[in-house]
Amino acid sequence: MDLILIAVISLGAIGLVAAVILYAASKKFAVYEDPRIAQVAEVLPQANCGGCGYPGCSGFAAACVKAGSLEGKLCPVGGQPTMEKVAAILGLEAVASEPKVAVVRCNGTCANRPKLTQYDGVRSCQVAHSTYGGETGCSFGCLGCGDCVSACTFGAIKMNPETGLPEVDESKCTACGACAKACPRNIIEIRPKGKNNRRVYVQCVNKDKGAVARKACTAACIGCGKCVKVCPFEAITLENNLAYINPDKCKSCRKCEMECPQNAIVAVNFPPRKAKPAEPAANADATAKTEAAVKPEAVSKPVTAQKPETAAAQNEAPKSEPATPASESANPASESPKAPAADMAKTETPKAEA
Repeated sequence: MDLILIAVISLGAIGLVAAVILYAASKKFAVYEDPRIAQVAEVLPQANCGGCGYPGCSGFAAACVKAGSLEGKLCPVGGQPTMEKVAAILGLEAVASEPKVAVVRCNGTCANRPKLTQYDGVRSCQVAHSTYGGETGCSFGCLGCGDCVSACTFGAIKMNPETGLPEVDESKCTACGACAKACPRNIIEIRPKGKNNRRVYVQCVNKDKGAVARKACTAACIGCGKCVKVCPFEAITLENNLAYINPDKCKSCRKCEMECPQNAIVAVNFPPRKAKPAEPAANADATAKTEAAVKPEAVSKPVTAQKPETAAAQNEAPKSEPATPASESANPASESPKAPAADMAKTETPKAEA
């Protein structure tokens, strides 16, 4: 009995001492956490997509609390309404940020980029990219295995069976960037939606030289540089035989779209272009020039109207013919009879022009 009692007392004493030590250590080495972090995390969508650039929603909440401003911070899933709630909790101002969307920068459809081989392995873009160049002649374009579709947790991307390319549903896309990270060839880019949801970008990532790129895909950028020259805002750069449009400098003037010979530059959500009256104007100018060229000839026509006078002159000329022998006998070297012939030659010249 005494042995049992001693054991209980000993264990109780050990537990009490350990509890005191743990309590003292927790107070000594306590890590303070701002209670606002938990409040901010509650209003976040808890998608943990990483699109904000932080490890999960808890990491984004801690970053918002520690930062003195919300500038440059955006929850792509919750958008501006969620950031306004965060700003209300922290007592800060919600800085309006431009919404973004995922963009597929490849136009290598089945029609533009015919298949040369058939891939019969694991249907994964990562595996296909690491094993060979792809089913087409373009080693930069979409592989069409759908890794981006699997990575999207919002159902915003689907594969089009006719084109063999992924298509983004703008109404569902949150610009989290999961699809861009899943693509081994980096053909998906997160770009600003643009004013009125309109944007211009180069729908190609092929870095081969012009002839090689055109042979692989009829819609490939050939690096001709015409778009760079025509852009008045210096928004387009040409590097490694590939043009790129900077969304921060682009003003959506669409001059580059009209200049591109390969139609590799696309303009999204723009109204259709109006038909240019250039050809009628050119025809009108040509007609005016033709009329101007005809007018001098028209001016010379009154000269032909003097035919009666010419005829009268010709009628008067024979009257002097009887005196011609006398004058010739008087002065055989006289050439006065040749004057009417010269006049007749002069008067006959307009007839030839007419």
